[in-house]
Amino acid sequence: MTSSLCLSGNLRKLKHHLDADNQVIYFLRLEKKDSGEKIEEDLNQYLGKKINLSFKNSIRCVACNRNIKKTFNNGYCFPCLQTLAECDTCIIKPELCHFDKGTCRDNDFAANQCNIAHSIYLSLTSDLKIGITRQKQELSRWVDQGAVKALRIVTVSRRYHAGLIENFLAAEMKDKTNWRKMLKSEYQDYDLKFEQEKLFDKINNNFKEIDFVWEQDQVVQDIKYPMIAGLDKITSLDFEKSPNIEGTLIGIKAQYLIFDIGVINIRKFSGYEIEMRQV
Repeated sequence: MTSSLCLSGNLRKLKHHLDADNQVIYFLRLEKKDSGEKIEEDLNQYLGKKINLSFKNSIRCVACNRNIKKTFNNGYCFPCLQTLAECDTCIIKPELCHFDKGTCRDNDFAANQCNIAHSIYLSLTSDLKIGITRQKQELSRWVDQGAVKALRIVTVSRRYHAGLIENFLAAEMKDKTNWRKMLKSEYQDYDLKFEQEKLFDKINNNFKEIDFVWEQDQVVQDIKYPMIAGLDKITSLDFEKSPNIEGTLIGIKAQYLIFDIGVINIRKFSGYEIEMRQV
């Protein structure tokens, strides 16, 4: 993109994939509000360059596309928050799954997203943490959390069962990421295979009623992020407070664009109409 070219549309979460060297390649995703045209722009090419992002004072729900003044749960309108299965409390706290009670918001969603193979994993983000995810989206989940390495340790057949095990283990280890430490790459290193072995008896002895596969043969996934400099201090940027953000792009990690002036969580502003240009 040259300085004369301008991209605009409603934000979606950053897309990414790994290259052969386990380096994350990031893409900015925009969707035109009227035509539905989807735009994907390689962001790695702009490292070291000055970028301007401006909020156009318009927001669309990422699910129903209605005009809204405020988003919930990273891009949804309030009615969608209240009705869609992907916005239910059990998505954040899967141990509260109520599918077996017959009160699921969407049985088809449950069949395709919840009652399928799930991974319980260890990752290193700001610290060693336990987590769960659909097995088909492991890598996406690990990158979105800013993990520098991750390892599937157990497979179960339902999200609910994964949530029970995660909730149990979280009493003794972290299940959340300190995003500031993650962005500054402040962490103690761990041998994930060694940590996996330490969890076997805890899981086996406390969840005999759950069928699970102990993933001893899995290989630790290393992940490298596009960074050309770091920040001593993390300053959070916000389109609501500063609708015009301009700075040199020095890194991308998790769902954050890292500028020399601060960082912005792109996923948080899903649905916001923005314009991007190189200065």
